[in-house]
Amino acid sequence: MKISALSSRLLDWITNLMGFIGVLIILYCMIFALTDVYFRYVLNSPSLWIGTSLQAALVLLACMAGAFAYKNDEFIRLDLFYANFSTRTKAIADVITAVFTFMFLGVLIWKGYQSALISIKLNQMTPTAVRIPIYPIKTIIPLSACVVLLLAIRKFLCDLKTIFCKQSTTG
Repeated sequence: MKISALSSRLLDWITNLMGFIGVLIILYCMIFALTDVYFRYVLNSPSLWIGTSLQAALVLLACMAGAFAYKNDEFIRLDLFYANFSTRTKAIADVITAVFTFMFLGVLIWKGYQSALISIKLNQMTPTAVRIPIYPIKTIIPLSACVVLLLAIRKFLCDLKTIFCKQSTTG
């Protein structure tokens, strides 16, 4: 049990770090997007690299913030029915939909890993005037998907515990 608690705390720490990195990426995007607008429309001298780096930053933001949002249960869902469910019924619905989550993450990790290996092997760069490496970004995609998979497994196990363990109801 001690290893389980330690690994859960480590997973939470990694996910919180990813959330902090996501905040920094948002600040980067805001500052450099405004800078690009200033260069383009005030100085009439568009940047060669800001647009490309912002695209890469937004991919990284999706990776970092996605794990953080999943951990904190911040994803948008259709609460039309779900909000009225009991805790046990919510857990049953989550277990059913977890199958799709696992399939999606499995494909994302599998294909992301293949894409990252090819990108590293080819030393892939952006096809722009300022060549920015793409392989670090392609490597982070399957790594962040692995973190989300670990979070999904933890939630799945908690949902199974909720479904199958007797709970004392107070109220």
